[in-house]
Amino acid sequence: MCGIIGYSGHRPAVPVCMEGLRRLEYRGYDSAGVAFPNRGGLTVIKEPGKLGMLEQALEKAGNVLGATSALAHTRWATHGVPNQVNAHPHTDASGKLAMVHNGIIENFAELKQELAHKGVTFQTETDTEVLVKLVGEYRKECATMREALSRALTRAEGAYAVVLVSADHPGRLWAARKQSPLVLGVGVGENFLASDVPAFLPYTREVVFIDDGEMVIIDADRWQILDVATLAPKEKEVKTITWDVQSAQKGGYKHFMLKEIFEQPKVIRDCLAGRIGQRTQSVKLPELEGLPLPGRLVIVACGTSYYAGLWGKYVIEKLARVPVDVAIASEFRYADPILSEGEQVLVVSQSGETADTLAGLRLAKEQGIPVIGLCNVVGSSVARESDHVLYTQAGPEISVASTKAMCSQMVMLLLLALSYAARKGVLDEEESGALVRGLQEMPGLLEESLPAMRESAKALARMYAEADSFLYLGRGACYPLALEGALKLKEISYIHAEGYAAGEMKHGPIALIDPRFPTFAIALADDLFGKVRSNLIEVKARGGKIIALTNPGVELEIDHPWFLPKVAGPLGAFTVLPAVQLFAYEIADYLGKDVDQPRNLAKSVTVE
Repeated sequence: MCGIIGYSGHRPAVPVCMEGLRRLEYRGYDSAGVAFPNRGGLTVIKEPGKLGMLEQALEKAGNVLGATSALAHTRWATHGVPNQVNAHPHTDASGKLAMVHNGIIENFAELKQELAHKGVTFQTETDTEVLVKLVGEYRKECATMREALSRALTRAEGAYAVVLVSADHPGRLWAARKQSPLVLGVGVGENFLASDVPAFLPYTREVVFIDDGEMVIIDADRWQILDVATLAPKEKEVKTITWDVQSAQKGGYKHFMLKEIFEQPKVIRDCLAGRIGQRTQSVKLPELEGLPLPGRLVIVACGTSYYAGLWGKYVIEKLARVPVDVAIASEFRYADPILSEGEQVLVVSQSGETADTLAGLRLAKEQGIPVIGLCNVVGSSVARESDHVLYTQAGPEISVASTKAMCSQMVMLLLLALSYAARKGVLDEEESGALVRGLQEMPGLLEESLPAMRESAKALARMYAEADSFLYLGRGACYPLALEGALKLKEISYIHAEGYAAGEMKHGPIALIDPRFPTFAIALADDLFGKVRSNLIEVKARGGKIIALTNPGVELEIDHPWFLPKVAGPLGAFTVLPAVQLFAYEIADYLGKDVDQPRNLAKSVTVE
């Protein structure tokens, strides 16, 4: 996830774009850059690090106030480490075209090889440089820029929002989108393009939301929408935004946490991009090429990432029959762990900078054990120090309480399980294909289901917001989700909660059950449902109130059944996860807590 802003109008364009980048910085902050027409050519200035570094470079450059059109980018790296060379904008071979891009071009390697055979050279590791140079090559053959861009984008597989500027047409910008956000801001004598509305909200509230497969052409006085493939003109409605700047940064949501819960469909799509064979429905993890199957996999993580690892243990062992141990990083580093030849360590960290997880990584490497990093941040310490890296592609997560990051980690762990299973030949193609198709369908299912989930969470939150404690119960792969549900409630509402394996309830926690001590159970219609139902009968017999996440058609005599869509096997976790997050969110919001920045917590624990 990156931030894009483009401007054509009557104001100095570079300050407008820099102001827009400030409002988009939450979308990426490992590098930034700007490009603008200047004296018949293009000036491109870009720097690694946060926006302050780019601002300093612009001050030194001088002569940046004359341009009345420009584009700019703040980066969340997906291809290539965060440095000046890989920062956007990127230019074509002539240096007369510059492009910024948010997304992933899945077939960039094939396109790069094709261009290299034509003598095109490359300076960066990015997919974006490949795309802009492809546009440049087609520009030699096409009468117009729109035709060249159309031809290039019909070759590109994956997700993109792109904006292009040309030295030959100062004052004009071209843009297009597919599965990455892009919005047009319509002003008076000026027009804007951006990833999100807040980038231009101080200047106009009139917007056009660009849909997949659409191209936009703007200059100061006009705008046009075309079909990317056919270049046929399209009619679009101009809408008026009523948000203020702060709420617009949150996409109209009250809190970043809520926004990030609702981003989970996109997160799943992004995680799958380039990792599923289009014809065979097989899992592709080229990042692990050359790495043998582990005799045993040890997953090391903290907090929510640890719970994702626990869930991963269930799916990897069940689907791939690879033995898995899961260790809390802070315990692993001091436990003098026994690691043997043929084993591998998988470290899981959203930020890639978690101190205890990094210590566990280094401990494994000291013992000569291969390390796989599963993280969200390109160029982070985990990414740099691991032998192999799997990126979750979740984009920046602003709220301290992790939500979409866990979703992305679970997707990657399931893909890892399916990859291992295929390599071992222990899972038949029909079952594997069903799981892959289910994953591909999950974003659509969640988009349909999340609004109703939130309404259920809101209603239940008002009934239970005065509780002092909660017991969360789950069995099998749902046990880690019970732990995560309890953690979320503690983190943001400050209500005490404990997650337990449901079968352990009789080994102590049942003593706490009474009408004032509610139970939140995960009771999906799977092969463990009968066991969970028996546990809930015991809770009910002691007067305990029960909320249960379950599926339509089951028989549960409890206070509040909460029905989720029925999906196969481990995929049910992707409906449970946002439900437990939404329940915690709605209670915390109802109680007036600081949801995005709960007391005593930091986003990333970078010290012991």
